Amino acid sequence: MLGAARHTDADIRTILAGKGLDGDTALWQERLRAVTDGDVERALAEPAGSYSFQKLVALVSPAAENYLEQMARLAHELTVQRFGRTIRLYAPLYLSNYCTNPCRYCGFNRENKFKRTRLTIDQALAEARIVASEGFRELLLVSSEDREFISVDYLAGLARRLRDKFSSISIEIYQMSRDEYGRLFEAGIEGVTLYQETYDRQAYGYYHPSGPKSDYDRRLSAADSIAAAGMREVGLGALLGLTDWRVETLALAEHAHHIIKRYWQSHVSFSFPRLRPAYQVEDSHFNAFSDRNLVQMITALRLCFADVGLVLSTRERARLRDNLLALGVTRLSAGSRTSPGGYVGLTETTGQFEIDDKRTPAQVAAMMKKRGFEPVWKDWDRAFLGNPND
Repeated sequence: MLGAARHTDADIRTILAGKGLDGDTALWQERLRAVTDGDVERALAEPAGSYSFQKLVALVSPAAENYLEQMARLAHELTVQRFGRTIRLYAPLYLSNYCTNPCRYCGFNRENKFKRTRLTIDQALAEARIVASEGFRELLLVSSEDREFISVDYLAGLARRLRDKFSSISIEIYQMSRDEYGRLFEAGIEGVTLYQETYDRQAYGYYHPSGPKSDYDRRLSAADSIAAAGMREVGLGALLGLTDWRVETLALAEHAHHIIKRYWQSHVSFSFPRLRPAYQVEDSHFNAFSDRNLVQMITALRLCFADVGLVLSTRERARLRDNLLALGVTRLSAGSRTSPGGYVGLTETTGQFEIDDKRTPAQVAAMMKKRGFEPVWKDWDRAFLGNPND
């Protein structure tokens, strides 16, 4: 089968546990503090874009903060070499804010009291027409865990009706089985983003106290299911602010390395979802994550993974997003609405979190051109999938 692993090796649970990346945060914080300037310089002397665990340890260490300018320059040069000066633009389309999970950081938490909204397929198509009218040909369908309504049949039916309007359709929804992902691939969905949220087992248990999402190991296996189903794009990430970002980056990289080794047909991308204010969410207990930390994380990952996609959303403020373009970002959202019905102007619906960059897609594209980048609304054709139903 197309998605079959190339060889047998350790699963991701064993890999993370073997390195203590699923919970021994104090140990890794000590090891990271022990990294020296010499260790960082040796890491930077290695070929840009090649991955080794020890190299990444050096590049995300506190000591590497003194080398951010050099890291940024090398990351920029490598990205231009691999991707040119092009950046893909996409838009998220939220389908439902009903949820069966009580995640402590999310505005869609099932315990929160507000008027919930679900879009019918026709309503979702109306939203999609507005997105397409703004120039987008890459669409990300987003939903909370609402299997009762946002079912596999719903998503497959919606995808079939969207295929003539969008060259690329991806999803960011609840976890599914390999067979279910396969059904969606056949319907025209070619990418899946699913965050582990945090790789720290103890923290994961705290933030996900119950519900379908509370099973850490099941969640950890999702990327394998996505890739094994033949999906073209596998999106990984951790919520930045739940735990120590340096340790999360190490676990995230090992997860990506595992998927890249096993599933040759899938392209891996990293997202950087920093926690944002959300409805009825108390954020005082979240970990600090600064702009400087984000720069270090993006450049370190680029210098270890030459060909992964780096995705930046409208969670970040406009000026920061503008400045981060040159550091390795390859995919950018614009004009986002994070509530169902947001594009058609529904006002009595709650979003998952607050966005910061509120510029229109045209304004974002103009900014990119001014900075010497080419906004790409469509960079491939669905026919490349070879799907006989297309």
